[in-house]
Amino acid sequence: MKHLMIAAVSALALAGCTPAKTPQPASLDSAAPAETEVATLTLADVVASDRRSAEEKARDAWRHPVETLEFFGATPDMKVVEIWPGGGWYTNILAPWLASGGGTLVAAGFDAASIEDPDRRARTEARLEEFKATYAKPEFGTIEYTAFSASSGPLTAEGTADMVLTFRNIHNWMAGGYTEKFFADAYSALKPGGVLGVVEHRLPSTQAQDPKATSGYVHEDYVKAMATAAGFEFVEASEINANPADTADHPFGVWTLPPNLATADREGKSVEGFDPEKYKAIGESDRMTLKFRKPG
Repeated sequence: MKHLMIAAVSALALAGCTPAKTPQPASLDSAAPAETEVATLTLADVVASDRRSAEEKARDAWRHPVETLEFFGATPDMKVVEIWPGGGWYTNILAPWLASGGGTLVAAGFDAASIEDPDRRARTEARLEEFKATYAKPEFGTIEYTAFSASSGPLTAEGTADMVLTFRNIHNWMAGGYTEKFFADAYSALKPGGVLGVVEHRLPSTQAQDPKATSGYVHEDYVKAMATAAGFEFVEASEINANPADTADHPFGVWTLPPNLATADREGKSVEGFDPEKYKAIGESDRMTLKFRKPG
C-alpha cells in the first residue's frame, strides 16, 4: 500500500454575516473578503488550484477528473461515496468541491478490521488515521468515514447517497472474490435514481478474462453484467479515459505502465531484454468509464 501523498488545500473563508450584493467567486488560493458571500467552487477551480501538487496535476492528462465527474453527472450539493480513496488523489478534488456546495463526501476506505495479519492491520489503521487527520480541516467539510471489504457493513445509510464512485478498483475485488458484494452494497447505498460511476483498466474483448484479474485488466462487458445483475440500469459509456496505445498484454500487468513502471513481478523476477522506456511511451492504461443508475 502506498504511503499517503496528500496535497493540502488552502482554507476557504466563510461568508460574512452581511453578504455583498454581488457574490465573488470562491477561491482555493486566497481567502474571500470578510463581507462576501462565497460562491460554490467549480471543478475547474479545484483542479487548477496551485494547492494541488505538480505530481497530481501531471496525471490529469490521463485521469481527466473534470470531464469524468461531469460525465457521471456529479454536482457539488450531492452525497458522494468514494470507494477506497487510497492516497486521496480524487479526494483532494471531491472534498473541497462538495464542501463548497453543501454536499457530503463519504470515504469508504480499506477495512482494517477485515485484515487477519496483525502487523498489516496496524499499518492500515495508522494510514487511515493519517488520512483522517489530513482531511480534518474546514475546507474539506465533514467527511463521513466507512469501509468496504468482503465482510464490511453498509457503505452509508441505505438509500441516502446520490452517487457512488470507484476508480480502478474492480480488479482488486475480483482477486478477493467479492465483486458481487460491491455492486450490491452500492445499490443499497444509493437513492432511487442515484448513479454508480465506474472507471477501470480495460481488457480488450479479444483477450481472455482471468477470473482473478491478475493482470489488473477487466472486460467492460463483465462490469456491465455485474452491475445489471445487481439491479442497475446501464446509462452510458465514455471514452474520456481511453488510451488506444495500451495493448493490455504487458509482462507485469497494468503495473508495467506508468505510474508504477514495474520492472519485475511480485517474486522479483524480470524479463530478459525488458525495456521500461517502451512502457513509459505508452502512458497510463486504457480505461473504461461507465455510468449506471439505480432505477427510480
